[in-house]
This record gives sequence, structure tokens and C-alpha cells, in this order.
Amino acid sequence: MRANALKEWWSDRGGLAKVCHPLESSFIGYRFGCNLYNFIQKKFPLMHFPYFYFLEIAGMHRGAKRIIGAKYFLQYSKTFDPDIVVSMHSHLNHGFFDLLRKEISPSLPFVVYSGELADGLGFSRHWVNPNNNLFVGPTKECCLAAQKRGMPPGKCLVVGPLLRKSFYLKTSQSRSDLLGTYGLDGGKPTYLLSTGANGVNHHAEIINSFLSLGESCQIIALCGTNHDVYRNLSKNYNNCAGIKIIPLQTIQDKEMFQLLKSVDFVFARPGAGISTEALVTSCPIIFDTSGGVMPQETNNLNFWKKYSNLVAICPKPSLLPRKMKSLEKCPPLSIDVDKSPELFLSALEGLVRLK
Repeated sequence: MRANALKEWWSDRGGLAKVCHPLESSFIGYRFGCNLYNFIQKKFPLMHFPYFYFLEIAGMHRGAKRIIGAKYFLQYSKTFDPDIVVSMHSHLNHGFFDLLRKEISPSLPFVVYSGELADGLGFSRHWVNPNNNLFVGPTKECCLAAQKRGMPPGKCLVVGPLLRKSFYLKTSQSRSDLLGTYGLDGGKPTYLLSTGANGVNHHAEIINSFLSLGESCQIIALCGTNHDVYRNLSKNYNNCAGIKIIPLQTIQDKEMFQLLKSVDFVFARPGAGISTEALVTSCPIIFDTSGGVMPQETNNLNFWKKYSNLVAICPKPSLLPRKMKSLEKCPPLSIDVDKSPELFLSALEGLVRLK
């Protein structure tokens, strides 16, 4: 998400950018590891602790000689011949960096953007490489976490959130107009059920809990690429007494922005992406912690714990209707954003000129 957002912003300034996924595309073992990550996230979130700490200790990508499948990555990089490289994954900042400096140019600028909102158990040491040109993050807490792990303060820069373009726009449409797009009543309670990129959700269980309590509301359920969930909701929940269900498949950034600006709250895992989007839109959020909290999610929860008097956490989807009441004591957090991530883009342009 952040990589595609940067590609779009960079292109608007007359540059050319490409997104590369070297772990998923270069070696079958790396691809297996990514799929295992996704499987654990779906089924056993707490199992991410041994998985995360194994990767922390193993340091599989810490040196260029450890990289398997480097040929593909180098061929892709040489064909594009970049003027600057931006990493947005904690495991791409050491061995892959060394490969690029050795095979393309020893002066090739290398920048790391971490989307973590704060420090926590899941802030990886692999985010930090003092030999990189720059470490940037959305918050001061993120940059301080990097400095704590050895990143020179002079190479750290707080640049704010990096989101898709629609999240930087202002809307003059009313809640009624925005919800009316989906045939919903702007005067009724409306809730957004989110889903991660890997299709993690408990939509049916949540809807059933609202039905059992006789709640009168409107629910928009994001299904993403999980076609089974979408078909189930469309077929079995299209005529529920007192509740109107709107299942949606993959949506664009403008639509996501509008939804977050118009619903009463979003229910989502405490991932960096949706957490940041909720901050930018000032959308109340109830965190889905069913199955436990993954190490990476603790970072974002720590940000809420620092700035909010009460963090709305729901350990079981069936408890969501009751947890809604906690939002009355938990006003939404917000982060101001400029019309574009100007500071970040300007820093990248400065490094290209110095090359």
C-alpha cells in the first residue's frame, strides 16, 4: 500500500517509479515464508511471536551473500537503473542494500520508510541500518524507536503518514450524501468491518451477534479478495430484520476515505495501514484482537495507549456490540496531514541531486 502510494506521488512530480517485491518474487523459500506469515495471521495470531523472533535472531537477509535468488532482483534493478531506492520492508535494508551498492553503484541512495506508528515488541531491529542514507517514519515515536536500535539521529526524519492520494483531499459531502451512495440512511448508526490484505475477518460472527441483540443499524463489510465471505454475506444476509448489510469487495482509496469519514466506527486489526487511515480521517476505531495480538500490532496499540485515555479493544468478535459503548469514553485520535507528503518527497529529491 505505502509503496504504491509513493509510486503515485513520485509520478505526479514527473518521476518514474516501479514497485518490486524481491522476497515474494525471487526465491520459492522466501515466498513460502511470506505465505506462512499470512496463514499465521489468519489462523493463529499469537504464533507470530516465535515466528517474529526467529526472523529477528536468524537475520536471513543481513548480508549480500545470504540472499538467495539475488539474480532476479539484480536483473530487475539493473533493467530499471534506479536513481534512488526506498525500502518499505524491514528485511530489505541490509543484504539487498549491499547487493545494489555493489552491483549498480556504490553511491546509490538508499532510504527506509517504516510505517510503524510507535515502538513496541514488534519493532524489528532489521529496520535499522546505519549505512543507509535516511530512515523516515510517520511519527516521532517511530524514529525514536529506530534511534534506540542504532540509527544515527541525523539520519532520521519524521515525515508524517504516507497514504494514497485521496486521503489528503477534503470532502464537502455530508454523511448522508456519502452513505446514500450505498443506499444507506445517514441518520442510522453505521459501522465498517474492515479486512486485512490477507482477508482476515469475522464478518458473519459479528453480524450474527448484532442480530441476536436485535440491534437496528447498518453494516458495511469489506471482503477484499475473500470471495467466499462476499458470496456468503450477499446470499445469506441480504434481508436481515433491523440491519442492512452492504458487503463490498476490493475498493479504491477514494471510496475507503469516504467510508472512514462517514461511519460511526471501523472494526479492524491493529495493523499499521488501517490504523494510520483511521488517524488521518479521525475515524473511531475498535481494535480486533481476537486470537491474540501479533508483535507488529503492539507498536500501533502503543501509539493509541500513549495518546488516548481509553483504547477500544475487542478480544472476541461476538462482543463487538457491547464494546461499542466504550467509544463514548474514547474520542478518536487524529493526525494532521498536508495536501501531500511534501517533506518526504523533497528529501528523496535532495538525495537524488546529491548522487
